[in-house]
Amino acid sequence: MNTIEAITEILKREGVQYLPCFPTTPVIEAAALGGIRPIVCRQERVGVGIADGISRISNGDQMGVFAMQYGPGAENAYPGIASSFSDSVPLLLLPLGHPRERAGIAPHYSSLKGYDDITKAIEQVNAPNRTSDIMRRAFAGLRQGRGGPMAVEIPADIALEDVSEESFYYVPSRPVASQGNPGDIEAAAKALCASHYPVIMAGQGLLYAKATDELVELAELLQAPVCSTLLGKSAFPEVHPLAL
Repeated sequence: MNTIEAITEILKREGVQYLPCFPTTPVIEAAALGGIRPIVCRQERVGVGIADGISRISNGDQMGVFAMQYGPGAENAYPGIASSFSDSVPLLLLPLGHPRERAGIAPHYSSLKGYDDITKAIEQVNAPNRTSDIMRRAFAGLRQGRGGPMAVEIPADIALEDVSEESFYYVPSRPVASQGNPGDIEAAAKALCASHYPVIMAGQGLLYAKATDELVELAELLQAPVCSTLLGKSAFPEVHPLAL
């Protein structure tokens, strides 16, 4: 298999069912042949928005993925990626990169440089046999810590080069639950219990943590009204008597 076929197989193992995309990139055809449904968009920012929506509605259980061409395609996707980054939405970007012989030549746009400020991390597949390791790091980054986009740039020439059978080994990474400092949690609990009129502000972290039941239990224990941030809507039942 070549690099693009290896990436398609990895996406399937990660449970990806849809690939919002904008031509032209060999990822589209490889995904279709591999059983992943491409959704060709009118404009790159729209495609990023679809991938963003897939991640949001599933609270990160189903990762949105967007693929686009190099140059103008990668540039047009920038505003959508920046929006997902500011909202801490986990999604994977697969920009095609210029062939290695043309890398770094002006005015060719480099996703590797341009996306640095709007992604958690971006890495380039600089050798076909490193595909598994690079993709594993990307998906691990999506599942760990604060949410946000991860990007893997695929140079156009490397995309069609063969991946050796012995180098291709992929097992999806598992999310690792994180928690706050126990001392800080205890201090916050004491402050809540000592307060007279507490109000809880619920954010989208509750959605990704799937902690709605725990929030309801806490609010009822304290008899504290709960309001939600815009991104945290539905973290607390809107019909609950304590909902603001």
